Amino acid sequence: MSKTMQAYRILDWAEPPQMVEVDVPQPGTGEVLIKVAGNGLCHSDIGMMQLPKQMGEMLGWRVPFTLGHEVGGWVERCGAGVQNFNQGDAVVVLSVQSDGTCSYCQRGMDNACIEGAAGRGYGRDGGLAHYVVAQARELIKLKTLDPAHAGPLTDAGSTSYHAVKRVLPKLVPGSTAVVIGAGGLGSFAVQFLRVLSAARIIVVDNNEQRLAFARELGAHETVVGVNSDTVDALHQYTDGEGAMAVLDFVGIDASVEAGLSALRRTGSYALIGAGMGKSNRPWFNALPRDGEVFTFQGGSSADTREVIALAEAGLIRNEVEVFPFSKVGEAYQKLDKGLLRGRAVVTPNQWD
Repeated sequence: MSKTMQAYRILDWAEPPQMVEVDVPQPGTGEVLIKVAGNGLCHSDIGMMQLPKQMGEMLGWRVPFTLGHEVGGWVERCGAGVQNFNQGDAVVVLSVQSDGTCSYCQRGMDNACIEGAAGRGYGRDGGLAHYVVAQARELIKLKTLDPAHAGPLTDAGSTSYHAVKRVLPKLVPGSTAVVIGAGGLGSFAVQFLRVLSAARIIVVDNNEQRLAFARELGAHETVVGVNSDTVDALHQYTDGEGAMAVLDFVGIDASVEAGLSALRRTGSYALIGAGMGKSNRPWFNALPRDGEVFTFQGGSSADTREVIALAEAGLIRNEVEVFPFSKVGEAYQKLDKGLLRGRAVVTPNQWD
């Protein structure tokens, strides 16, 4: 085994990442060295590439660091004190960063951990490298899934699942759920809604190919674009009552306004997309009676385990497009331009 490896790293704030040679990390006590089979790419990675120094340091991040927070691979070596894992075990690594001890973690809400602002692939070394280190408690063994493809389930899948799980009690037969944005996260949300609820599913996106994919995954209706006509279309599909749940995976001004306007009384609006959008209406009038707004960042470790179980049971699809390590830049370009059908996965131990 070589002492060095290739890694795709942000070397300085607001600078494009580069492929560089770094030392292979060594697992400490309670840690495991993972040989990376595949790392899913996330749109948040592109935001990290543009992050100014002041914002990065506020988050507790440090440069340089290796990108990649959707990691699947094989156990290469265990550090002292690690049990229940052996070399060659296929695993995924939890995307959520937590200390495992704070009050949120103790209540199973580790996605709200006070130490969660910086983690693997966001301010710390991640999975776009031949190897990555993780704590043993952050690993989930895979039974049937290919670790080269499973990484997106830990973030895109887990985040979408967290949102759907939150609104499930309201999605009784005859209710409607709206998904705004049918990209990597939204396509998972459509599947979770179809498998776990009796709701009618309406998907909104400006990309016709994504809408076609959403229909393939189980969406009952689709609406093109987020504009002045979107709310009218949503109200028509719900006989004027509005939706019981709106899951906004875009988060720009237009999607926030449309999502809030499309809610029925007692409905829930989830702001998941990081588009930095806002509502300009007085807050008293922004929601219907007994309506709610919630937001969060990432799913919990319990969410991730449940998503893996659904995938291994064959109840959801994890659509990926695989790129070798030499094509990581091309993969990010396709992600940024909205040209992917599902999720991009880079295989660091495959160069060509």
